[in-house]
This record gives sequence, structure tokens and C-alpha cells, in this order.
Amino acid sequence: MNFLKKFSPFYNLALFYILVSFVLRIVLVFHPITQTSFSFIDSFKIFSMGLISDAFVFVVATSFLWLYLIFISNSKYYKPYGYIIFGFLVALLLYIATGKSILHEYGGALPKIGMIFVGIKTLLFGLLLFLPKYRSKIRFWLFTFVMFLYVVLILQNGISEYFFWNEFGVKYNFIAVNYLVYTNEVIGNIMESYPVIPLFSALFIIAGTVTYFIVKRTRNYIDDIPTLNDKLKLSAIYLTSFSISLLAVPYLAKKENSQNVFANELQSNGMYRFYLAFMNSELDYFKFYKTMPENDAFALLDKQIPSISGISTIRQIQSNTAENPKNVVLITIESYSADFMKVYGNKQNITPFLDSIAQKSMLFTNLYAVGNRTVRGLEAVTLCFPPTAGESVVKREDNKNKFSTGALFKQKGYNVKFLYGGDAFFDNMEDFFSGNGYDIVDKKSFTPEEITFANVWGVCDEDMANKAIKVMNEEAKTGKPFFNHWMTVSNHRPFTYPNDKIDIPGDIKSRDGGVKYTDYALRKFFAMASKQPWFKNTVFVILADHCASSAGKTELPVDKYRIPAMIYSPGFIEPQKYTNVMSQIDVMPTLFGLLHFDYQSKFYGQDVMKSDYRPRALIATYQDLGLIKDNVLTILSPKQTVKQFQLTLKPDQKTAADFQIYYDQVPLNNKRTDLINETISYYQTASDILKKKKYQVIVD
Repeated sequence: MNFLKKFSPFYNLALFYILVSFVLRIVLVFHPITQTSFSFIDSFKIFSMGLISDAFVFVVATSFLWLYLIFISNSKYYKPYGYIIFGFLVALLLYIATGKSILHEYGGALPKIGMIFVGIKTLLFGLLLFLPKYRSKIRFWLFTFVMFLYVVLILQNGISEYFFWNEFGVKYNFIAVNYLVYTNEVIGNIMESYPVIPLFSALFIIAGTVTYFIVKRTRNYIDDIPTLNDKLKLSAIYLTSFSISLLAVPYLAKKENSQNVFANELQSNGMYRFYLAFMNSELDYFKFYKTMPENDAFALLDKQIPSISGISTIRQIQSNTAENPKNVVLITIESYSADFMKVYGNKQNITPFLDSIAQKSMLFTNLYAVGNRTVRGLEAVTLCFPPTAGESVVKREDNKNKFSTGALFKQKGYNVKFLYGGDAFFDNMEDFFSGNGYDIVDKKSFTPEEITFANVWGVCDEDMANKAIKVMNEEAKTGKPFFNHWMTVSNHRPFTYPNDKIDIPGDIKSRDGGVKYTDYALRKFFAMASKQPWFKNTVFVILADHCASSAGKTELPVDKYRIPAMIYSPGFIEPQKYTNVMSQIDVMPTLFGLLHFDYQSKFYGQDVMKSDYRPRALIATYQDLGLIKDNVLTILSPKQTVKQFQLTLKPDQKTAADFQIYYDQVPLNNKRTDLINETISYYQTASDILKKKKYQVIVD
């Protein structure tokens, strides 16, 4: 076979991909949303540089095709290799089917996906092994399916880029990444917004037709399978091209430097833009959201956060009482909704310890988490900062040396640590906390003897409780106060924990069990802590990172953001209830007020015990940014969209008034422009401060 023909699957698909991209660029250039004209240089770069970029991206995207093609052979079906491979696949399938595989530790749909993938692979290998007479036909149809799949993905990507441009006037950004996170909502929106059946029918007809011609031109590869020597040459050429492409794609992206924003967008490759959005996780507020003049935004913010000055949030916090530098233990509980607790109406008694300790604490009954991911909760209590559009600061590249609770404690002479039962590398926690002055105690710090039970997320909360006591005992010996932030892990899918600890077995893998086991571990921690000499001089702050679920009928269902929070310190904090609306970002500034700290602050969070605090809460997803105030929920969304809902308590809630969390969210007919402007002022100024790196730690 002519050596050039061995590349026929690649170059035929490449020609089709480049043709689709070329046609797409022409369509987008003349799209009504593209309200601009292009110079000759811009037009030349859009189509020439864009085409070159597409070619390099295609090389990277066909890595799976290369793997598939080089493993096509007849020799692997010869005795005894074929039977050994088939036996291995059957054993792997049975291992997953036992329900005790490593995939089941992760939970969710992963075991099913693994079962389906290995099952199909085993079935196909068996057919090719035991039906040698039909091997050529089976291989032909498999090859056709792979080509069809690539053609469908190329067409689907082109259609998706068109509709994304039609919606936002740009190539893929973090909103597209967000669509993968909220799959149910996105699919529902697509089903309601577009003629899905005709669209996909046309897609498959076109894909089938294109596949027919591509297979006709490329089937020589499977009719005359290349030799091992040919495959080595093919692989050398492909891998060299792959390496060059990895360097060329980002280089070409830097050449998207026209003064015309549309020209840069059209020149770019959509798939690479999607990759960048996934890695960078940022969404430009000023490009997609409603704004106002900068001075007006900060002037409005000054009315919400008294005593800030100019275009910053810097202000002086002063107490009229001497500072009380007690030890502080902050415990953020994984996925812990308010309605798990008895006071919020739960009848299952799954939080008996926290229910009891809440009665002895300063209990915040009307507190809202800022988001629906752990990194958002960690951001809220560490930076006391609004949830800006895109990904949490924790996962951004620019996440170090921020003005944080840890930095303030260090300024006051505290030892500062972050305690986590899993690997802090996950979700970029290690990078974030170490980059902001925290020492890290995570699973890597444990000796084998300290671990009695672990799953994919890390050691159980009991083991972390034991470790935390050891760490705090050592810190107490230094004579310096300590601040320890402990993030729990056991209340997380797959909800496995040691058996014979609570009345719900750990191998049942139920959320109720995860909640109750974490509550049990906290009881053990406090039982041990109460016996330590440092206990009486310690304040414990306990709250959730986010709720267990965020799905609802509206963009921001407020009941899915309500979390429990309390400050516990016998002999120092009197049992009481604080019932005004407040945000997760206010918890630590309130604690600093209780400790009578004097400090220069950049926090958006406020001491809610102060008379000048104006009740409000900030809640958000990756793209919908909300403010709860005066029983109105205001939501800012991309495309400068604003929605407002009147919040009215649902009737017949069988809980005390302070603990009712369910609201009817009715769209407001007459918009409250004052609340819209306040919402803009919070999120616009926060985005501006991050962008200009004005939220860095204050250096004396």
C-alpha cells in the first residue's frame, strides 16, 4: 500500500474539519450579531491564521483516532494471545460487576460507564476472536462507526459554535464550560429553544452521507492493514506533528491581537477556546454583565459597606475593648444543608450533636452560602469576598497573597493551618491555602497507624478529628494562639464510613448516613477537645461549605443556599439567635468583632452585630449572580440580563418562624432599580478589584 494512503483516515477527516470551520467563519462574519467591518489584514488573519490554527487543533484532537488505528491488527487474535486478552477483559468486567471496584468508590455514573465501556470492548473482542470468518465485516462496520462519530462531533461542534455565537457573539468561554456542569438545565433549555428533532435528523443524515464518502476513500487502511514497521513510521510522524501542534496552538492564539474584538474571536479556534475556558475558569464581568460607571459603583458600595474610601474596600475596623486573642477552630462541613437539622424541620434525627450544640451557641438562623461548590464556601470564609463570575478564586491562577482571614490571624501572631482529610491537591486547595500563608495538614501527613478508614475522598472524619487534636495540642505548647480551619470529607458521595459507629451502616452508602456519621465524628472531636487545657480559650466556628443540592425551579432557588452556622465558646459566647439575613462572607468578620480585633480591612464581609450592618446575602452559580435583600432576589446574568423575584414564605411550614427556609419566588412586574444597582455595585466592584489585583494582603 502506498505510504501516503496510510494517512487517508487523517487527511480526509482533516479536510472535512477545515471545510466546516471555513464555512462557519463565513457564516459568523455575516451574522447580524457581528456588527463591525474588517480591514484587509483582519480578514486575511481570520481565514489564514484561523485555518492554520484549525489544522494544528485537529492533530491534537485526533489522538484517540491514532490510538484506535495503530491497534488494529490480526495478530492479537492468534493463539494464545487472543484468549489471554479475552480472559483479562472478562475478568475486568466481572470485577466491575461485583460492585466493589475502585470505580464504585467514586460513585455516581462512573461504575455504569465503566461497565458499559468494558462490556462493549469484551463483546467486540469476543466477536472478532471467535468469528474469524466475519472479522473483516465486523472491523469494517467498527471503522465506519469511528469515522461517523468523528464526523458527527465535527458537525456538532460547528452547530454548537454557531448557536453560542448567536447567543453571546463570541467563541466558547466559561459559560460553555458551565453548560457541562448544569447539563439538565442546559438540555432543557435547548429542548425548549430550538427545533431539536429536525436539527438532529438533518445532522445525522448529513453525517451519514459524509461518512459514506470518507469511508469509501479510507477503507484501504483496514483492507490492507499496515505492518508493524509502517505503524511505527506512522506513529513517529503523528507524534512529531502532535508535539509541534502543542506548541503552535497557544503561539497562534497569541496572534489574536487585533483592535477589532470580533476579528480576534473569528480568528480563534472554538475547541481551543473551550480548553482555555476550562483551564482558566474565568468569565469577564465587564464583557457580559450589566455595568455602571466605576465611581458610581463604589459610591453605592460605600452605602452598603460604611467607611470604605475611594475605589477600594479598605477601611479601618476599631474596637472600644481590648483584643481577646483566643484560639479559633473553623469547621466547614461538606454538603450540609440547613434542613438536615431538627430546628429547620428535619424529623430523622441525623444531626443530634449539632442540634444540641446549636442551643449553646450563637446560632445564625438566616444565613446563605454564596455558592454550590466546596471551593466557593472555602473562598467565602477565607477571603470574605463575593462569588464573582466564573470559577472560584481558589481555582484561579491568581489566587495567592490575597487579603484573607489567615493573613489577618498571622498578623495577630497566630499559627495558621488548613486541615483536610483528603489530598489537598484536589480542587487546587493546597495551592490556594499554601499560597496564602497556611500550613497544610492533609492525608499525606498521616502515618498508616493514624488511618482506620479511608475512601477515595480521604480519611474518615473520625481519623481527622484525632489528628486535629494532636495538631492543636502541639500548637498549644508553642505559647502562641492558633487558627485551624478543618474541612470535613465524610458527607460526600460515595458516603462510605466505618461500620458500627452509627445506626446507619456505612456500606449502605446513603446521604443520611454521611450526615449522621459526620455529626458523630464532630461529637467525638468535641468530647476530646473539651478535655484539653486549651479548650476554654478557644472559639469554634461551625458552618457548611454549601448545600447538599442546588437544583431548583429557578436560576437561584434560595432554599438550596440556606446553611446552618454557629459560633460556640462556652463561657465566652452566650447562647443566642441572630435572625437577620446574612451571607457566608460575614461569618469571619463577625468573629473578629467578637474577638475585638483592630485591623485594616478589605473584606466585603461585615460584622453583622454592628448597628450599621444592612442585612443582605450574596448567592451565585458560575454565571448567575444574586443579591437577597428586602425579600427580593435580584439576579444578574450574561447578556446584561437582570431578573427580580419577590420572596414570599410558603405557608404551612412546620417550623419556628426564624427557621423557615422555603419561599415562593414570583417575578417582579415593577423592577426595583435601587436593588439592581446595589447588586451591580457588589459584583462589578469585586470583579474590578480582582482584575486589578487590589485584593492582595496588606503589608505593614
